[in-house]
Amino acid sequence: MLYWAAVFFVIAIVAAVLGFGGIAAGASSIAQILFFVFIVIALISLIVGLGRGRR
Repeated sequence: MLYWAAVFFVIAIVAAVLGFGGIAAGASSIAQILFFVFIVIALISLIVGLGRGRR
């Protein structure tokens, strides 16, 4: 998922440089959502891993 966030981030940068503001904004929004979903899943995984390790 982090890979796809990076891909959409690169697409947003390229679109912004070429002057496609709408496409850049859309790709940037998708990248931001994917990044935050990745962070939430990583934190949940960390908490579950710590909980299982103490048993």
